[in-house]
Amino acid sequence: MKKVRWGILSTANIGVKKVIPAMQKSSYCDIVAIASQNAKKARAAADQLGIPHAYSTYEELLADTEVEAVYIPLPNHLHVDWCIKALEAGKHVLCEKPISLTSADAQRLLDVSKNYPDYKLMEAFMYRQHPQWKKALQLVDDGEIGTLQTIQSFFSYYNVDSTNIRNIAEAGGGGLMDIGCYCISLSRFIFGTEPQRVFGAMQYDSTFKTDYLTSGILDFANGTSTFTCSTQLAPYQRVNILGTKGRIEIEIPFNAPPDAPCRLWLQRGSETQEIIFDICDQYTLQADAFSLAVLNNTDVPVSLEDAICNMQVIENIVNSAQRGTWV
Repeated sequence: MKKVRWGILSTANIGVKKVIPAMQKSSYCDIVAIASQNAKKARAAADQLGIPHAYSTYEELLADTEVEAVYIPLPNHLHVDWCIKALEAGKHVLCEKPISLTSADAQRLLDVSKNYPDYKLMEAFMYRQHPQWKKALQLVDDGEIGTLQTIQSFFSYYNVDSTNIRNIAEAGGGGLMDIGCYCISLSRFIFGTEPQRVFGAMQYDSTFKTDYLTSGILDFANGTSTFTCSTQLAPYQRVNILGTKGRIEIEIPFNAPPDAPCRLWLQRGSETQEIIFDICDQYTLQADAFSLAVLNNTDVPVSLEDAICNMQVIENIVNSAQRGTWV
């Protein structure tokens, strides 16, 4: 079976601990190289994960002709520039979310990518590949909850480490960029359209200068979505999707475990049906989907235009919070 030969730009924890091991379980991925700006870190990660080649610069990896595609888990502020460099080097690109710091920068990436139509580019919102989300969308589209009216989502963790990239404002840290982006993405995914206006409320850490508590309202004209995300609350996540006749509740909507079943509940009237999903790794499913798009020369599951729209909503939430009005 033909596989896509992958290189990894950086030894970020999400890559080393979650994404790379998941990609190595894919039938369509062969991880052949990893790079870090620290040669020892690159070598250690390569040895730990059984990756043949370790590079001490990202440029060296991109120059490796054996590498066909790259996964980029770099800090947010580096995403766009390294996506462009990877495209220029003739690589397909899977880049961690959020794709950029601004919608304008995401648009710049889209404009550049049009010069490289033979190469695939996708933002890594892995949750969309999990069967629980595909089932939730199907239930909504099939009218199982009646007419969709509102979505409520919550995502939080507690992290006050000043050295953690999520708490560094210049690198694109903060709750909205790190996890609020999921709440926005899923709302647009389920409603199947863009919000007409949004309202945001944000509180900032006085030391980090990043938002540690953000809430938002998305008005889709025919319904609403409300969310709260936080980097300084007890860890929790949950999504409720409510319609005129029923409700869908997703127990672990974002960090779906790779070693345990997931479940959602479909409530209609006084009856509640539990739907259990077989054990799967959403990062493996994401790698499968992207690699198959490369191998079969088909569209990637999530377009870059979708990433730009998500960034526009994020920006509008920030603008609304600053102005204290709907945007």
